[in-house]
Amino acid sequence: MITIEHLTRRYGSQLAVSDVSFSCPPGTVTGFLGPNGAGKSTTMRVLCGLAEPTSGTATIAGRRYRDLPNAGRHVGVLLDAGAQHAGRTGRETLALAAMVLGVPRKRVDDVLEQVGLAGPAAGKRVGNYSLGMRQRLGIAAALLGDPQVLVLDEPANGLDPDGIRWMRGLLSGFADRGGTVLLSSHLLHEVEAVADRLVVIAAGRVVAAAGKDELLAGTGTVVRARDGAALGRALVAAGIAAEPADDGALLAGTDAEAVGLAAARAGVPLLELRAASGAGLEELFRTLTQGGDPAVPHLQEARA
Repeated sequence: MITIEHLTRRYGSQLAVSDVSFSCPPGTVTGFLGPNGAGKSTTMRVLCGLAEPTSGTATIAGRRYRDLPNAGRHVGVLLDAGAQHAGRTGRETLALAAMVLGVPRKRVDDVLEQVGLAGPAAGKRVGNYSLGMRQRLGIAAALLGDPQVLVLDEPANGLDPDGIRWMRGLLSGFADRGGTVLLSSHLLHEVEAVADRLVVIAAGRVVAAAGKDELLAGTGTVVRARDGAALGRALVAAGIAAEPADDGALLAGTDAEAVGLAAARAGVPLLELRAASGAGLEELFRTLTQGGDPAVPHLQEARA
């Protein structure tokens, strides 16, 4: 369980994050989204003990990262896949980490196999690895201690399409076994494919935090009539707000039953009446982070 409560972090006079609160329950993948400079990295650095909060807390299983005994056995972290010694081989990198964590050497072979770096790739120096191979090695290091929680910043960076599909299955399987994943990525389609929950941050503040299906669900009703003007008057008379949609339709801000009754009372025959489709993650992200008026609710988890 990851819990962020009223987290604020300042760097001098600069406010990096302000009163950020959200949680990541066990058995879920939480997508952590926001534009560059929004505060994602700062939040994750505080969570992983690399920065002190100005106020508020960031805990894993109720404890700060630095208070966890042998933290790597509880939390697997990948914040920068490039932060690896270029002169060591992939196997040496993991063997050294295994000694620090106190896990058997066999665990090194297990995770190398799991991330697709077994065989000759394990004996190559990290400096000769491609970016995708470094990402796989970073994920292997995060998995090495058999943790219950993963904190991953851009883990798909440099992976090819097959690698991205592999990572999707890895994270889904981890969550299905009861693990907790906090995933930051700019690959919105991949986040949408794997995440159960979404947290969107902009200008240092959380602007949405809820289940993915809840955030992406459509709101309102699409309605269309041959006489669009008469339909518009019928909706106004019923006190229903509406705005233009595609193909001459209207997007009414209420349910289909209310819209249908309003049209029937006014004697306006309808050509189309249906619940609005949900916005895609890309549209949701753009709307929430650019200060628009989204066709989805701004949802924030209740704070204790």
